[in-house]
Amino acid sequence: MTKQARWSYVVLAITLVLVGFLQLGAPFLALLFSYFVLSKLGRFIPNKWVTLAIFILIVAGIGYAAVHFIRAAINALPTIADKSVPSVIALAEKYNFDLPFEDFEGLKATAMTTVKDQARYLGDFANFARHASTTFVFIIIAIVCAVSLFFNSQLDLFREAHKVRNNLYSVYCDEVTARFSDFYRSFSTVIGAQMTISAINTILTAIFVLAVQLPYGAVVVGLTFLCGLFPIVGNVVSNTVIVFIGFLVSAKVAFIALIFLVVIHKLEYFLNSKIIGARIRNPIWLTLIGLIIGEKLMGVPGMILSPVVLNYLRVEMSKIEVRSTTAPSGQPAVERIERAS
Repeated sequence: MTKQARWSYVVLAITLVLVGFLQLGAPFLALLFSYFVLSKLGRFIPNKWVTLAIFILIVAGIGYAAVHFIRAAINALPTIADKSVPSVIALAEKYNFDLPFEDFEGLKATAMTTVKDQARYLGDFANFARHASTTFVFIIIAIVCAVSLFFNSQLDLFREAHKVRNNLYSVYCDEVTARFSDFYRSFSTVIGAQMTISAINTILTAIFVLAVQLPYGAVVVGLTFLCGLFPIVGNVVSNTVIVFIGFLVSAKVAFIALIFLVVIHKLEYFLNSKIIGARIRNPIWLTLIGLIIGEKLMGVPGMILSPVVLNYLRVEMSKIEVRSTTAPSGQPAVERIERAS
């Protein structure tokens, strides 16, 4: 491995550290997602300006849908909790289930205790609310950067003008570009697989919502897709909400919803092994540890990026060959590490 290649890894590591330290996870994700969409569209549309026009329409549509979904979720979730929790308590009393609370007031007290223990999240939300305009501006800048990369991803723009062809600047630019290209490919692999699983899950959930006429269908479908982008833990959150919404209709509907979700998860296990397992190849326990560390460092963006970083590390380390040479008796073996070509 050349000196320039080693320093390119340092540049990538410093970039990721700065993204976490400066709380730029959301803009960084916006940049990656935007370039991901532009690249996928560019495969089918040869004209880049037409691709850009369609991308702008997609961004506008996503923004419009996001605003309406957030507004609907803010109005619906408290109502769902107020109406479904008493049904859960009544069902638990009927079948003699022990709950950590005896009535709705007890549940609220338990919830308040949990909120106090997790006051950091409230602080993060308040901090986001104060700096929402700044974050929005950064996201717009990130999208513009993604568009610029789509049109020209070269770091050394005037390479032909250099008097020395194989100059130090051009070599470093090539290595840094290679590292970030490899990282983006890991992002594309992980997010592409996760979006495929989430889309299938969302379609099946939408069919179920229409079949049983579940209330707050738009919130359920939107939440299922968004939570599906988070490996493992996202499904737990969306499934809990769906079962509680089922209690708004009846305990029977909630039980049917629970059975449906169990069946969906069995299907997801198969899909994960075929789609995600074949691409990412990381054990579940390692993914969970990555999610915890990512959340602590960058919050929600960190949870999305952690599987990407894990996949990138696995891919890059798999390219490096470690050779052990036989040493004389009494001396330790010398290991030589080489990067596969």
